[in-house]
Amino acid sequence: MASFSLDDIRAAAERKYGSTDIEFGGETVRLLNPLRLSKARRDELLAIQDQLGKDEADQAAVMAEAIRCVAESAGAAEKLLKEVGDDLAILAEIFGHYGSSTQAGEASASQG
Repeated sequence: MASFSLDDIRAAAERKYGSTDIEFGGETVRLLNPLRLSKARRDELLAIQDQLGKDEADQAAVMAEAIRCVAESAGAAEKLLKEVGDDLAILAEIFGHYGSSTQAGEASASQG
């Protein structure tokens, strides 16, 4: 029978479901994998994602709200959003990287 320590399992979960890290100006903002969020934050993220693509929604505002939801801390989210501004192309790129790194079973963008 195979035996694993909880530390082994934690390390495997971090490798598989780690954060997407965005670096800028000496700062690093960690965007957490949805599986690492609390249920309340996962539900919030789903509600935010429902707004993406709707004609009446301000896409930059929706993506900014999603960053606030998945960022490791509110302060980190605000630093990133201040740096990005309302540049929809940059926000879309962030979400492209975030989406590809949060696919179940794939390695994260985090090298930690």
